[in-house]
Amino acid sequence: MLLEGLKIGFGITGSFCTFSAVLPEIDKIVKEGAFVTPIISEAVDSFDTRFGKSEDIKQKLKAITGNDVIATIVDAEPIGPKAMLDVMVVAPCTGNTIAKICNAITDSPVTMACKAHLRNCKPVVIAISTNDGLGANAKNIGQLLNTKNIYLVPFGQDNPAIKPNSLVSKVELLIPTILEAINGKQLQPVLVK
Repeated sequence: MLLEGLKIGFGITGSFCTFSAVLPEIDKIVKEGAFVTPIISEAVDSFDTRFGKSEDIKQKLKAITGNDVIATIVDAEPIGPKAMLDVMVVAPCTGNTIAKICNAITDSPVTMACKAHLRNCKPVVIAISTNDGLGANAKNIGQLLNTKNIYLVPFGQDNPAIKPNSLVSKVELLIPTILEAINGKQLQPVLVK
């Protein structure tokens, strides 16, 4: 198994349209031997959308991982002091969360988990999913590319004709990105079609 024994925190933020692609990847990560702790943003914890109900997402995460969902800042804070994780993943990672991680804003369970984990100088893997990746968030993505212990799942434009600023990661590359990140390397190429 590729991820045997790894303790992975899996943060999920409010890019609801990508949940159907991300949840099967979490299942693959578990099947590769990782112990996965799901962590959700307040949006995921409370919003019902056309893509699904909050309660259903939380139940699916618990069913896939076998673990309770962390949904508060207080519950996410011990991740650092207790060195609970080997890798922290955020997928999907919205532009809002990208901006917060980039600027050290810790006001959600997912950003607290990232901050707490980074204090241990261990990898954070980010799978971008934002409509402003080539707009207002381009500078934040650029800064994250140059931030120690941050690794990006390769990404590209998802629909340049209709959404020219939108970026989305290739979530099927999560496991290869995690494997490189635990060795201190960024999976290449970062920009993909």
